Amino acid sequence: MKFDLVVIGSGPGGYVAAIRAAQLGLKTAVVERESLGGVCLNWGCIPTKSLLKSAHVYDYFQHATDYGVAIDGSFSPDFGKMVERSRTVAEAMSNGVRFLFKKNKIETIQGTGRLKSPGMVEVTDADGKTTEVAADHIILATGARSRELPNLKQDGKKIIGYREAMTLKELPKSMVVVGSGAIGSEFAYFYNTLGTEVTLVEFLPNVVPLEDEEVSKQLERSFKKSKMKVMTGSSVERVDTSGDLCRAVVKTSGGEKELEAEVVLSAVGITPNIENIGLEELGIELEEGKVKVDPFYRTNVNGVYAIGDIVGGPALAHVASAEGIACVEKIADRDPRPVDYNNTPACTYTSPEVASVGMTEKAAREAGYELKVGKFPFTASGKASAAGAREGFVKLVFDAKYGELLGAHMIGANVTEMIAEIVVARKLETTGEEIIKSVHPHPTMSEAIMEAAAAAYGEVIHI
Repeated sequence: MKFDLVVIGSGPGGYVAAIRAAQLGLKTAVVERESLGGVCLNWGCIPTKSLLKSAHVYDYFQHATDYGVAIDGSFSPDFGKMVERSRTVAEAMSNGVRFLFKKNKIETIQGTGRLKSPGMVEVTDADGKTTEVAADHIILATGARSRELPNLKQDGKKIIGYREAMTLKELPKSMVVVGSGAIGSEFAYFYNTLGTEVTLVEFLPNVVPLEDEEVSKQLERSFKKSKMKVMTGSSVERVDTSGDLCRAVVKTSGGEKELEAEVVLSAVGITPNIENIGLEELGIELEEGKVKVDPFYRTNVNGVYAIGDIVGGPALAHVASAEGIACVEKIADRDPRPVDYNNTPACTYTSPEVASVGMTEKAAREAGYELKVGKFPFTASGKASAAGAREGFVKLVFDAKYGELLGAHMIGANVTEMIAEIVVARKLETTGEEIIKSVHPHPTMSEAIMEAAAAAYGEVIHI
């Protein structure tokens, strides 16, 4: 088999790259060892959002009387049905990718792909049969897996990763979540909402540690308000799984503490899938444990490219998609612009949600900027009050000299839907004054963006 392009991996980087390549006239094939859509569609972004939606619905029922709705009789979370729904949603999305491949005449080759030589991929199927596939261009999009710490080895039963967390047979009574990045925080929120006694352990001083410090502190307050236990500046030293319960020894500033839980969820990041894909045989260079690429994702071997979680940059689905498009457009001589990593948003789908893009206030000050910072709380938002979602705020960071919007940091209901306005504004080099004068609809949560800009310039109306 001979193609213009072969993509190894069908996650949000791989499948998007393949579709864009087919649109540009390249004869394209994708090698996938599991399900189309990769981790994101099958074990990450999509099924977790399905679970979180189930948690939101259950939370609404718990607070129905706040909205003037009386519920007669008892209600409880059907954990099995929630998991079943999430798997159904994931399967539908995977089938959607299969339809798009058929629509765009993309060949799907089932099996494990490995670079054999420049321009040649060896695919091994489930029966051990190998097939050679030739291509002028090969994109590696093999993604990542749950990272394992030496003292926190996952056994899939008592110490689990994100895959097992999505398909547990029963709702655990207690859980220790190690790591408060997006994955850890989302699962901590999900299980805590359903009634599991959750303790969230974070090594760094704040939860969601990559976010603006004010956002992190607000999310921690929200977690504690919902009866979640949060331990920051702490680390899990070891876990004894020999008994009925896990015994986790946690090192804190005040000494060691022992926690008991049915399950320990390790959410301490991800590890790129770069083993056994032929990198060493072809002499492909690595940098800090990831594939080294140029701004258009070319490796040091002609005709071989890499995108997504196996290269440097944020390990986010939408980043991988952007990289895949830029990569194939360069292959097709379309003169694309490099991906702007300074303008890629990050979202955490807890309740309240967290969304951000650009520099934090601390980073901007450390970079030497003179700042104008505006903050608008949702307690002053009519829509937030009407919706019963008054937690959180929008914070905008501007360069005082030129009015450049350096960063935006949001926590509250639906802020993951609002952050795109900021991404577009930054792409168009919009100033604070222009945001203030852009009429926002009332009542909406998005008004907080206009109000936060006005606050930065001393023009805010509603606080």
